[in-house]
Amino acid sequence: MPKAIRLYVAYVEKMNRFIGRFAMYLIFAMLGVLLYSSFSKAVFLPSLWTLETAQFLMVAYYLLGGGYSMQLGDHVRMDLLYTTWKPRTRSLVDSITVLFLIFYLCLLLYGGYSSTAYAIEYGEKSYSAWAPYMWPVKVVMTFGVLLMLLQALATLFKDIAAVRGEEI
Repeated sequence: MPKAIRLYVAYVEKMNRFIGRFAMYLIFAMLGVLLYSSFSKAVFLPSLWTLETAQFLMVAYYLLGGGYSMQLGDHVRMDLLYTTWKPRTRSLVDSITVLFLIFYLCLLLYGGYSSTAYAIEYGEKSYSAWAPYMWPVKVVMTFGVLLMLLQALATLFKDIAAVRGEEI
C-alpha cells in the first residue's frame, strides 16, 4: 500500500483511539447526572435538566466511541459462517460490506450536517420544559458520524491490504 494510505490509517486510528478512550469516561458523567437526579427528586424539587443532559451524554458516549469500537472489532457481527472462513476470505467479504457502511455513513453525515446547520441558523431548541439549544448535541453527533466514516475508510484500506497479502 502507498505510504499516504498507511499514514492515513495510522492517523485515523490514533485519533479514534484518543477520542474513543475519552468517550468511555462520559458514562461516569452520565451516571453522576442520573445520581444527582435521583437525589434531587428525593430531597429537593426535581431538576428539569438532568434527564435531557443524561441523554445528550449518552449520545456523545455512543457516537464518539463508534469509530474506536469499529477499530477494535467490537461491533456486532453476524458470524454464522464468518468464523469458519480463512482470514483472506474474511477480508475480502469485509472490504465489500464496508462499502455499504461507507454509503450509509455518507448519507448520515449529509443529514447530520444539514440538521446541524439548521439548528445553528435558527437557534433550534428542544421541546422540553428545560428547552436547551440543540446545536451542541447535533455537532457532537455529526462529528461522531464523521469519525466513524473515517474509520470505515481506514478499515477498507486495511482489508484491501489483507486481501493483497500485505499488512498495514
